[in-house]
Amino acid sequence: MSRVCELTGKGPMVGNNVSHANNKTKRRYLPNLNDVTLQSETLGRGIKLRISAHALRSVDHRGGLDKFLAKAKDVELSERALKVKKEISKAQATA
Repeated sequence: MSRVCELTGKGPMVGNNVSHANNKTKRRYLPNLNDVTLQSETLGRGIKLRISAHALRSVDHRGGLDKFLAKAKDVELSERALKVKKEISKAQATA
């Protein structure tokens, strides 16, 4: 399982640990990922995603998963999130 947010595409970053003696060693900064179930109002069911804490706040700020996916760029979304986005847009078009 990769350490990449399914909604924002946020992944690990690389940096240095710097000691008091100014010695530098490589390290990885991992995103704060959480397994959550987000409710889709259009589909009427929950969708399990692995997203960062920042993405969870963004979904909440935009007013839910449906509105977040409507504004999200397809490049940043995972394949599962893209599939959900297409399902939601298809359901909204028929309704």
